[in-house]
Amino acid sequence: MPTYSYDFLVIGSGIAGLTFALKAAKHGRVAVVTKKESMEANTAYAQGGIAGVLEPENDSFEKHIEDTLDAGAGLCNREAVELVVREGPRLIQELIDLGVEFTRKNGKLDLGREGGHSENRIVHAKDATGREVQQALVNTVKSHPNVKVFEYHFAVDLLTEHHLDQEVCQGDDIHCFGAYVLDQKNNTVKRMLAKVTVLASGGAGEVYQHSTNPSIATGDGVAMGYRAKAHIANMEFIQFHPTSLNIYEADSFLISEALRGYGAILRNKDGEAFMAEYDDRKELAPRDIVARAIDDQLKQRGEESVYLDVTHLDAEQTKREFPNIYETCLRFGLDITQKQIPVVPAAHYVCGGISTDLDGQTSIQQLFACGETACTGIHGANRLASNSLLESLVFADQSAQKAIAMIDELGFEERIPEWDESGMVNTEEWVLISHNREELRKIMWNYVGIVRSNLRLERALRRINLLYEEVESFYDRTKLSVPLCELRNLISVAYLIVQSALKRKESRGLHYTTDYPNLEDTKNTIIRR
Repeated sequence: MPTYSYDFLVIGSGIAGLTFALKAAKHGRVAVVTKKESMEANTAYAQGGIAGVLEPENDSFEKHIEDTLDAGAGLCNREAVELVVREGPRLIQELIDLGVEFTRKNGKLDLGREGGHSENRIVHAKDATGREVQQALVNTVKSHPNVKVFEYHFAVDLLTEHHLDQEVCQGDDIHCFGAYVLDQKNNTVKRMLAKVTVLASGGAGEVYQHSTNPSIATGDGVAMGYRAKAHIANMEFIQFHPTSLNIYEADSFLISEALRGYGAILRNKDGEAFMAEYDDRKELAPRDIVARAIDDQLKQRGEESVYLDVTHLDAEQTKREFPNIYETCLRFGLDITQKQIPVVPAAHYVCGGISTDLDGQTSIQQLFACGETACTGIHGANRLASNSLLESLVFADQSAQKAIAMIDELGFEERIPEWDESGMVNTEEWVLISHNREELRKIMWNYVGIVRSNLRLERALRRINLLYEEVESFYDRTKLSVPLCELRNLISVAYLIVQSALKRKESRGLHYTTDYPNLEDTKNTIIRR
């Protein structure tokens, strides 16, 4: 087997992973592992934009900090919030310098406003910001001589002392030496050694039956980190986007929050604007409040959708501002300038993840995490709109600075064995994988959704444990495949969400339970394997 050794191994090709790769490539050889094509990342699906204080005459760092802390419901790490807010404008400018074309009006950046923000501060590329950012980063990374991109390669597990048959402790004794990576086209597993490894593999929306995420969002980074004994934080805080398109064929297409910032009104089937009943900010309330309001309307009225109404706004301007949403809805026979948009909440973003410090370092030495895979402390119990791409930029930058500073002191761990699949068999029982994946997603949607209870969570946990035993047995005797690895990761993520939710004896931010409806405990939820 050929040896694959790099100074930096980046797992994931979204904004966090590619930003890290570009910065690290100035100081060493970088491998970027991505399980699909480089453009296929959660980043590419981000519609709204990137929050940043870019007009100090109208806005301030203090306002952005306070908006973030308010949305985070008492659980944000203030140091992390201040870091991200203050460093953000510099890194947004770096994207512009890289060729990202954000929307402008009269020569100036067109700054939008979304729920929870007190000022207009969202830079965007119409309603397809993520795609524009992703394309610019991919083009730059692929042309860099120090970066090797491995497309259709799936990271299976992190390499630690466990693979040397050494005792692995919970503390500072764990080191990451790279990862085993499945080459999907050749169906072989590569041992990729690295001095520094970065988990930037995105979110886990696929753990739920309804999600705005692409099908690749299977929580791979969090699951790998958990198996390697990293500290996992605040996984109970799952953000449900209030407005996904409720047309079956649309597969939960995201209707951006920017549409509400633009002036869209939420109505029930009788045409009543209901948000004033739930929050004085109406449609501009934070996402958790809007999602629970919609959920309450649907349950009270026994209906399948509420409606987002932009028919009262200028039709031509709507088409100009939101061409992606307009054209997508039109493909499903819906002209949003003439008819209201049927919407329901859908799983959108994981605020928890692998716990890191302000440099993006995890509890495992030589392992960093950034982007949605990480829990940096900025989001707390609820993410403020358009802070996610911002966080990814800043913590990729922080991680790169720290990793570059330490790289010269590190070497490769050559004793890690090659992948051994002796005794493994091919199987035709793949129907078990697809069936178990759908069963898991339904369990999570029905029992671990927007409103929870101990009874529902305990039922979910019992079923997840059964799935875990079945799938681990299958995994131990079967040759690797991406569907099998993804299912294994989804089960781990589901377990972490449920266990974290059971630990939190209160309702806060995105976690609402009927057993503990009040605010009680401001501690973070930490789980270690």
